[in-house]
This record gives sequence, C-alpha cells and structure tokens, in this order.
Amino acid sequence: MEIYCDNAATTSLDLEVLDTMIPYLTNHFGNPSSSHAIGRKAREAVEEARHKIAKLLNASENDIFFTSGATEANNLAISGAIKTYEIRNVITSRLEHKAVLQTLGQYSQHNDLEIDFVKLDNKGNIDLERFEWLLKNNQQTLVSLMHGNNEIGNLTDIKKIGEICKKYDAIFHSDTTQTIGKHRFDVTKLYIDYIVGSSHKFHGPKGVGFIYINKYRKIQPHIYGGAQERGTRGGTENVAGIVGMAKALEIAYRNLEEYENYVAFLKSKMITALHDLFGDEISFNGESDSSTNSLPNILNVAFPNLKKGGVLVNRLDALGIAVSGGSACSNLTNNGSHVLKTLNRNLDKDSVRFSFCKYNTPAEIDLIIKAIVDIYEQDIFVRKSVQNKTAQLIYA
Repeated sequence: MEIYCDNAATTSLDLEVLDTMIPYLTNHFGNPSSSHAIGRKAREAVEEARHKIAKLLNASENDIFFTSGATEANNLAISGAIKTYEIRNVITSRLEHKAVLQTLGQYSQHNDLEIDFVKLDNKGNIDLERFEWLLKNNQQTLVSLMHGNNEIGNLTDIKKIGEICKKYDAIFHSDTTQTIGKHRFDVTKLYIDYIVGSSHKFHGPKGVGFIYINKYRKIQPHIYGGAQERGTRGGTENVAGIVGMAKALEIAYRNLEEYENYVAFLKSKMITALHDLFGDEISFNGESDSSTNSLPNILNVAFPNLKKGGVLVNRLDALGIAVSGGSACSNLTNNGSHVLKTLNRNLDKDSVRFSFCKYNTPAEIDLIIKAIVDIYEQDIFVRKSVQNKTAQLIYA
C-alpha cells in the first residue's frame, strides 16, 4: 500500500505539466539571455509564462519576478523591503514559516530593527485590534503575515490586513505559498505589496517560484551577477521550470472551485471518521477542522499518544502512508513544530498533519482510517461496536 497525504510539503508533478516542460529540457535548451535564435526561443517561453501568471493574478507582467521557490521569494521580499525603505519596525507572527522568521531574525541581530509579534488566540487567529494598535504606534513598518498556515491550515484575512496597512502606510508582505494555486487571487482588489508562489505546491516542478511586487514598490536585489529578471534576481532562468510552473497554475485555476470542494470533502470525511472512532479523545490543532477558517486541504490532528512504541507518523509510514508531524523544513531539524509550541496546544498528544490533493480518493481515506484503527488496536485501544453501529475506540 502506498498513500501520499503530505501535499502541503510537496505535490506530485501533473503529467500535463511534464509534457509542457519536455521540449525545454531537450530541443529548446538555449540560454534566455543569449541573442541568437535558440536563446530567443527560450526567452519567448519565459516571457509567455510571465504573461500567463500575471494574467491569472490580474497583475502586470512587470510585477512578476521568477525565483528558485517561495523561500527565496520571501527572503527577497523581506530583505529587499528592509534595505530599500530603511525599515526599522516589523510586525509579524510567531506562526510564520521559518523562511520569514529566520530572515527577520538575521536582520534583527545585525541591524537596528525592532520586531513586534501579533497577539494570537489559542487557535492561532490574529487579534486585529491589537495589530492595528501596533501599526498605529510605529512608523516605517513592514508587515509580514502569511495567508494560509502550512501546518494548521489557518487562513488570515489578508484583505482586511491590507486595508489596515494602507491606513497607516505600512508595507505588506504575505507568504502565500500554501494558497497560490488553491485560492483565486486578484491583486487589484488587495492592498498588498509582495506575495509569493512555489511551483511544487500546486503540481508543478520543484526548484522554481515567483514573487509579485506591487508596481508602486521598489525592491533591492539580493542575488547579484546578472541582469536577469530586470536586475532584481541575477542568474540564468530555469526555463523548463518556469514553463512548467505557469502551466501548473493555469491547470489549477482551470478547476479551482471544483478542487476546493473535492479536497474539503476528503477532509470532512476524515474528520467525521475520527470523531466516530475517538470521540472526545481526538482534537484538531488550530482552525484545521473548520470549513470556513482553514485551508480545505490541511487537517492537523492531535491523537492520543501511543504507549507501546513509536510516533504515529512513523507507524503510518511503515504501512506505506506518507503524512507529517509538521512542516517538511521542521522535520530536518528534529526540533518539532514551532507552530504547535507557540500555541501551546496538545503537547501531550501526537500531532499529525494530513494534507490532501486532487489525486487522493475517498477509498484512500478509508484505508488510512483502517490503518489507524489497526495501530491503536495493537497498542492501548480496543475496538468495540456501539448501538448506532459506528466504530468507536475506547481505552482498554
């Protein structure tokens, strides 16, 4: 059995995307900065992809810059804004991705930079009144707040955040890595300066992403050595990756509402099954079980700890089911989830993040639930039937 439910970490490559990329991995291999016909062919592909992504976001082509992924794009937004606008104050959240928190941490150590963290409730929602108070009492402020949390799925109202930023003339960057390709953006209806995308989060290739920079904002580069991307990001463009990313985003937008409804159905099915099995012994981290306040594809579950051996993520992996305990980046450090630690939520429980995509099936959800039942039957729980004939797990 092999089931992949770690799509917040990465998604599989859409075969239609692969077909689009192959010519630029084989015949059309030119350097897009070259002046000859082979190079011009590659340049045309890059600019066509830029046009396509810009159109999907209702942005100008001049606002889209290609990067190696969202981590670089977030770094570019933050470092570029700090240097360009001599930022002295930053407002962010302790739930941000490490690409944001560690970048800000480096600048706070070596620059005269003050960082304020927004106030959060026990589910990770931002206190907007406190946020506005922080903005009101600071000048030259950069706000960096993510749109969709990669671990607990919480959605931030970036339209409202943007309106508050506009009121106080703050620069607004949002890490939109988990929502590009899953949410329909129209940047003309948002007061926002920088958003980012990473191709491999929406069935495109790894190693390529982009940043949208509002035309009214400038930004200093952080990679030097070439005039690529209009001098903002030096380095030869990943032509095949850029072409694939544009195609992947086009496919995502083609059936976006259908996708949202489908993965929300899968998540709801799992929530119902887990409630039936565990009753009050199960809980959900952040807003991940909400149908309105969270991403439809992410479910972060706090399970009762296993007593006879191991972490549930590892036990599921041994059965061929790929899930995670947090972000893929956190797994490399073995320090656990900084998101769950910040919320001080369910630290006495075994938290597992399930993240779904269009390729998952209801049958796979049934198999995952069966695997969980089998694991707990072997451990501290036994299965008994109840009068309504639903399966329930109780303490042995």
